[in-house]
This record gives sequence, structure tokens and C-alpha cells, in this order.
Amino acid sequence: MAMDITGRKLFVKALLEEGVDTVFGYPGGMVTDILDELYKHEEIELVLPRHEQGLIHEAEGYTKATGKVGVCIVTSGPGATNIITGLADAHYDNIPLVCITGQVPRSLIGNDAFQEVDIVGMTRSITKYGVTVQDRKELGKILKMAFHIAKTGKPGPVLIDLPKDIQTASGPGEYPQSVSIRGYKPNESVHIGQLKKGYKLLKAAQRPLFLIGGGVNIAKANDKMLRLVEKTKIPVVTTIMGKGAVPTDHPYYVGNSGMHGKYAANMAVGQCDVLFSIGTRFNDRITGDLNEFAPKAQIVHVDIDTASISRNVVVDVPIVADANLALEKLLEWAEPQDTGEWLKQIYEWEKENPLEMRRDKGMTPQMIMEQINEQFPEGIIVTDVGQHQMWAAQYIELNGKKQFITSGGLGTMGFGFPAAIGAKIGCPQKQVVCISGDGGMQMNIQELATAMVQEANVIVCILNNYYLGMVRQMQQLFYGKRYEATCLRQRKSCPRDCKGPGPSCPPYEPDFVKLAESYGACGIRVTQEAEIAPAFEKAKEQKTPVLIEFMIATEEIVLPMVKGGNPMTEMILK
Repeated sequence: MAMDITGRKLFVKALLEEGVDTVFGYPGGMVTDILDELYKHEEIELVLPRHEQGLIHEAEGYTKATGKVGVCIVTSGPGATNIITGLADAHYDNIPLVCITGQVPRSLIGNDAFQEVDIVGMTRSITKYGVTVQDRKELGKILKMAFHIAKTGKPGPVLIDLPKDIQTASGPGEYPQSVSIRGYKPNESVHIGQLKKGYKLLKAAQRPLFLIGGGVNIAKANDKMLRLVEKTKIPVVTTIMGKGAVPTDHPYYVGNSGMHGKYAANMAVGQCDVLFSIGTRFNDRITGDLNEFAPKAQIVHVDIDTASISRNVVVDVPIVADANLALEKLLEWAEPQDTGEWLKQIYEWEKENPLEMRRDKGMTPQMIMEQINEQFPEGIIVTDVGQHQMWAAQYIELNGKKQFITSGGLGTMGFGFPAAIGAKIGCPQKQVVCISGDGGMQMNIQELATAMVQEANVIVCILNNYYLGMVRQMQQLFYGKRYEATCLRQRKSCPRDCKGPGPSCPPYEPDFVKLAESYGACGIRVTQEAEIAPAFEKAKEQKTPVLIEFMIATEEIVLPMVKGGNPMTEMILK
């Protein structure tokens, strides 16, 4: 029998047994015991952010970049409520996190104690598992369950609420090697009969198409996916989260489909006769009008999550499986198909409406993305949410040497910069480039201090168009140019019915270059195409984080675009 030890000692022992080397933590009354215990262990590095929202996005970026489970520690009350957005983000994008929230002692729970909230109740719908530890004897088992549940099956965030008295109470010192959980049996097989049925449909198709979602990237099944595509000669479209599942310069890769997808990709989905999809939830950004989605196709759907199949799009052949296992089997059966005519049709669509922004009116987002492609052949590209994210999804080239990290399901502004810091902490030897907008950047700008103290020299590209661009674009196209609450320069004294920038506009706040410098970082402003490459050259030489502000035109919009709820083949192109 191991000797009895305190809960806080068992907690740190659990982290060490799980191979945790980095913890993202912010102190407070109800986690001081845990942090005091961590102080004794040099093998676990504690990253101190400047805000708990920054903390959990950093943990997400770290996890995406390294494949390890991210670990967060925050105090009770506001510490806990500040991570809710990140929990929802991780839940939608299937990022394995173990989040520990401090809680008031059990004797005070339910008494409206200082900094007490029912965080488990609040986050039940956005965590894979959440529990308040009520019994010190159960602590080891609960922590083991947390790590197991977070990373198996469809990964996701887990929340363990740890009352202060459990942290100091003595109890068993064992940390279990394994755990069996009643009612939790992630699927680790593949139904061969169903998969055969799906493959049979695919083989008989005249116009077959693969639609690949984030599940293939999460399963790290990219190599198998590429081999399957090359063996069958079947073209591929991806969701934004699936981008990179096959190299973007591959002749069979058509592009992203969906609301801001490529013309050829959306047309291919509209005209294919068998759509074989792997690891996507078919959310509304991909399908548009459900009645008009892939209307000519029989749909085969492989997903690890039973609940995702036929929830949005009713499919013909449902297959519950891990992407890796399904692809392994498909590779055994795969044979080349005659897709020559079909590919020719797709290349025709591509020629009709290629992805291209004008090159005669100054610096465009496309030029910036092309320079990023050229300057950073390897590394990690992280984006925030908005127009810049769509331009990155359209123009950033991905191959086996590059990773693309973005917020998909929740679309969280403020995600990009902290996630990039987390990625850099996890992979210090890799180049990390963050692409953000001027709006999202200001949601977690305080993490510049974290980047400085962590010596995480990320390169941040801010595409500044003075507006909350994604909503501004909708106002321009569908709301009669009534730019309500989207101009970030608008002051109290401005005229109410402003239709866009003019010579009398006030200056933009903040001055991002000065702001970067005030944190001790490097700030660069770029106003024309010729300055893009030199800015990146300079940025690569810096030991500190670098913030490059690209001044882009206010009126640049993301095209193609499908109006919400319309069929995906009805694209606004000009």
C-alpha cells in the first residue's frame, strides 16, 4: 500500500504520470495549494498568461501543435467563468484539454461563498465530462478518467472542479494505471459491412467526390488520405477544418467548399453523384440550404461520433469509425477509377471562376498570404476569426511540412494570438505565424506580455481595414451599407449615417506599432506591396514577438460568398 498523501500531492503525481510538461495556470485563492505543490517540480513548466481566456486558447494552440493534452488551472468564480469561451471552442473543434478549476471548500458549496460558482453546471453542454470532486478517495480515479476521456474517441475538453479542502485532505497515494468507465466506450473498430457498402457506391460512381473534414487532421490520417486519393484518382474538397488533409497543391485537390469556398469546389459538391465524406459534422457553413445540398449525390458518411451522422444531412450509408481505421481498410480495396471527364469538368469550373483578387489596386490580402507561403515553407500558421481567416483558408498553401490552426465550430474572435503563443511554447523550434484582424487582435492583446515573458517570438500579421470586416461585408451586401457598430474609428462626434471612410475620418486607435513597442516587442507597419517581403525578412531576425500591421483597403471583401441559408451553388462572385 502506498502511504496516504494530500490531494495536492496526488494531483501533481497524476500530471507527472501522464507525462505533462507544461501547465497553463492563473493563481487565485482556491488553487494556491496546487500551485504551491507545482513549485517543487521543475519538470513541469507553469505558463502564466495575462487573462484566463488567453490561458485556455494558449492551451488549445499548444495541444493542436504538439498532440499532447493541454492542462489548465484556474481559480474558482471569475477564474472559472473566464475559461467558458475556450471550453466551448475546444468542444466544437475536438481539442483534448483537462481543465482544473479551484472550488470553495465542500462545507461552503451552495452558500453563495466568495468566488463560488457552479462551474460544472454552467459548462455541462460544452465539456465531454465535468465533475466536482466530492470524495478525496476518488481523486486519483477521477483524474485518470479526465485524461482518458479527453483524448480518446472524439477528443474534447474535460473539467474537474476541485474543492479546496480536497486539495489538503489526506487519502490514498495511488494513481491508477488504467480506468474502465461505465457507459463510455469510444468506438475503436469499423463496421466492415457498412464500409464495403460505401466503397461499392464510390466505385460505381461517375462523378465521385471526397469531402474531408477536421476529423482526418485530428486522427493524423493525412498520409493515408493522400494515398487513397492517389490510388482512386478521386478529387477532394475540404472543409476549413479539413484543409491540409491532402496537400493543397495536389492536382486532385479542388479547394475548400462552403460559404466562402472555391467556385469549383461548391460546383463539384452540387454536381457529384457520390459524396464520400470523412470526419465532418456537415454544419450549416458547409451545406447552406439543406434541401439543395449535394442534390444529385448518394452520401456516405464516416465519423467517429454516432451523434454527428445524419443529424444535419441525412446520409445513405452511415459508418461509425475512426478515420484511421476506415482509411486503412479502404486502402486495401482501393482501385483506380476513370475520373478523367469529371476532373476535366472541375478544371473548367476552376478556369471560369478562379480564386483571384485584383492586382492593380494596391496591396491585397492575397499578396500577403502569397508572401507568407513563400517566406514560411514550414511551420505553423494560426488564424483568428473573420475575413483574414477566410483569406488564409483560401490562399495559404499547406503541405506535410505546415500546420494550420484555426477556430472553426465556435468562430472565436480573440483565439488566434494566444493560440499562436501556445503553439510556439509547445514547438519552440518551429516558425509560428499568426494571421489576425484588427478587431480580434484587441480581444486578447494583453497576451503580448505573455509572449514576451515566454520568449515566444511569434510573428503576428494584423490585417487592418479599420472595421469589423466580416460583419461590415454583410452590411455592404445585404443591409444597404448601414455600417452599424462595425467601424472601429467611429467616435461620438462622427455623423451617424456614415457610408464609409473619407478624408475627415479620425485616426485609428490603438497605434499597433507603438503598442507592440510598449510591450518590448517589435512593431512594423506595411502600406504597400513592395514592403511585404522586407517586413517578413526583418521579422524572422527578431528574438522578440513581432507585430506587422498591414494596412489593407476597407472595401476588400471575401469572395466567393454564399448568403446564409442559400444553396451552396448560388455564389456571389463579383
